Amino acid sequence: MEREDRITPSREDCVYTSCYCEENVWKLCEFVRSERTAPLEELFVVFISNENRKVPLWKQRSGHGEQPVIWDYHVVMLQALRSDRTIQPAYHRMLRVIPADSFLLNFASDRSHMKKSDGSWGMPPPLYPPIHTTECQMNLEDFISMKPAVGWGEVFTLDHFLLRYTGDSSSSSSALASS
Repeated sequence: MEREDRITPSREDCVYTSCYCEENVWKLCEFVRSERTAPLEELFVVFISNENRKVPLWKQRSGHGEQPVIWDYHVVMLQALRSDRTIQPAYHRMLRVIPADSFLLNFASDRSHMKKSDGSWGMPPPLYPPIHTTECQMNLEDFISMKPAVGWGEVFTLDHFLLRYTGDSSSSSSALASS
C-alpha cells in the first residue's frame, strides 16, 4: 500500500501501548480525524468480547504459533476474524460495532482497570494523559459490555456481524485490520 493510500500511520509511527487496545484504537481514530486520511463515518471501532469475558484471538503478539490468546476483550478498527464453528460456545465472540466519530466523542478511560489491588500498574500506562470527555472520566465497561441496551453502537454475534458486513455468515474471516 502506497504511503498516500494509508488510512492509519505506519506501524512504527502509531501511538501504541501494550495491553491498552482501546486507547490504541482511539489514537488511530484521532489520527484519521486530524489528518483526514479517510472519511471518519466510514470507519468503525469493534469491541470483541462475550458474557464470559473470554474470547480467543489469533495472530496476537503474546500468542504462540497458531494458538489463540484468550482475552477478556479486544478492540480493533480492522482485524481478520476466524469462525466460531470450531470453538466451544463459552468462547463464542460478540462484537460491539461503533462508528469511529461516536467512539471519539464518547469513550473515556481513567485506566483504573489496569491497576492491581495494591495500586501499582499491571502494565505501564501510555505516556499521554487518560482519555476522557467533558462529562465522563471512565466508561470503558459500557463499551466492553455485550448487552445491546448498554453503551454505544450495535452488538452482533459473529455470524450476524459477518452477514451484515460481508453478506456471508459462513465466511471464515472478514476483511478487517487491527491496531
